[in-house]
Amino acid sequence: MPASNEPARVHIDVVSDVVCPWCYIGKHRLERALTLMPDTAAEVEYRPYFLNPWIPREGIDRKTYLETKFGSVARYDAIAERVGAVAAAEGLTYAPKKMTRQPNTIDCHRLILWARNGADPARVKQRLMDLYFAEGADLSDREVLVQAAKDCDMDGDLVRRLLAAEDDVARVTSEADAAKDAGIDGVPTFIFDSSLLLTGAQPPEQLANAITHAASSRSRQTA
Repeated sequence: MPASNEPARVHIDVVSDVVCPWCYIGKHRLERALTLMPDTAAEVEYRPYFLNPWIPREGIDRKTYLETKFGSVARYDAIAERVGAVAAAEGLTYAPKKMTRQPNTIDCHRLILWARNGADPARVKQRLMDLYFAEGADLSDREVLVQAAKDCDMDGDLVRRLLAAEDDVARVTSEADAAKDAGIDGVPTFIFDSSLLLTGAQPPEQLANAITHAASSRSRQTA
């Protein structure tokens, strides 16, 4: 059992996609939950998920995407209004009118994976989400990803070379497929110490309760 002066520990896997608005909101809520847990040392690991695996690597026109997935742009507008209100309440900007391209996100997930080597995957993920949801950037454009990497103190030239090749495509695809094979069909999904699972952009208080439960279970197991 940890000494009394040591923080409780918990590992959190976050299965999500950078173009999922509820993942955007859910990431922020998780970070708020962690501020409620100053005595807990949480290790957060971001795992890939393909919300729209059918989209080609070069992406597609956003209007075409909305018509294909939701039936019409107008039908999505009603959904977007609700998402925008929730995002605004979190202090986030959700600007669907700025989005003109719907990307395939495999390269985004590769970038987040590479950030584990000396950078900050959470920062990279946030930058990609901000680019997409707030600025309407085309995440299928490799130069957009290179600049995002540079913004997060990664080596832009190295990232450009890696993106031009197929490094870690199989790894990211396999991990995303494994999540679906495990029954995850909604994101974000939060997995606490490989046991407790919550799906959806849960309120910070509920996430904090799950963190407390996981940390307590770990303490009992190591006692």
